[in-house]
Amino acid sequence: MSETLSNMLPLGTPAPDFSLPDTISGKMVSLNDVVRPSGTVVMFICNHCPYVILVLPELLKLAKEYQEKGIGFVAISANDVENYPQDSSDLMKALAQKEGFTFPYLYDESQDIAKAYDAACTPDFYVFDGDVRLYYRGRMDNATPGNGHPVTGKDLREALDALLQHKKAPADQWPSMGCNIKWKK
Repeated sequence: MSETLSNMLPLGTPAPDFSLPDTISGKMVSLNDVVRPSGTVVMFICNHCPYVILVLPELLKLAKEYQEKGIGFVAISANDVENYPQDSSDLMKALAQKEGFTFPYLYDESQDIAKAYDAACTPDFYVFDGDVRLYYRGRMDNATPGNGHPVTGKDLREALDALLQHKKAPADQWPSMGCNIKWKK
């Protein structure tokens, strides 16, 4: 496990477009398919990262809660599956079905989309406003494997609540921390 901090893409950046295969439905899913007028969360995750495994139950709860409030969600995995076969599209689909994902789980085989978002780690969260401009980026909360902090989703929840209340983006935004994206060589 290589602990990596997320890159802090500038606030106001337009969401990079994508069209990627959804490992759950088998269909191509684009940014326009997941964008919602109230806001959209694009997250980079994977199957095997201990940081993702730690936050996944709360992440799924949070996603369902905020989807009901009109926020769109999509997860993308960009890991090199040749060297990390546990992140293959078949296993992504199996995980999504087992855990009951309520959002698409896309595979970025070329890694071009991860690069366009300047994603660095898993999990890495990007919240876009109704104009599809970056409003929040960084961590879900301060819980990491072994630090003893409870997984609450506090930082991401506060950002989503502020977005839904049409407030300015939170002044304090901390990078996410997780395993580095497994780039192809």
